Amino acid sequence: MYQINEQFAAATRQFADAAAQVNRLALTNAEEVFGLQLAAIEQSVNATFAFWGELAEVRDADGLKAVWPKGVQVARENVERSISTGQEVLGRTLKANEAIGQVAKGQFEAAAAQAQAGVEKATKAAKAK
Repeated sequence: MYQINEQFAAATRQFADAAAQVNRLALTNAEEVFGLQLAAIEQSVNATFAFWGELAEVRDADGLKAVWPKGVQVARENVERSISTGQEVLGRTLKANEAIGQVAKGQFEAAAAQAQAGVEKATKAAKAK
């Protein structure tokens, strides 16, 4: 009876360690993704407000014609930044998911090894009788 409790406690401890490792990986990924997105938003907002400041100083149609290309450029850069950030977020998330998958794979392999050892032990015990 004691051996079963000890095995259960070891399995529970192993599961808790794996869960903590997965949570750490997920949290680290979330922090990195949030930081990337926040930086991209900050850059876009700064560029947009700088353009709006220039646009507010325009007093005639010629001034608007001069500022218009800069507005298009700011919009294009904001879209490019957004797409680039999205790709970076996707890449980092995929890497984090791969790492989580490796942790899960390690858990399955460890459980399979323990089960195999138990089967071998039972087989030896049965042959000895």
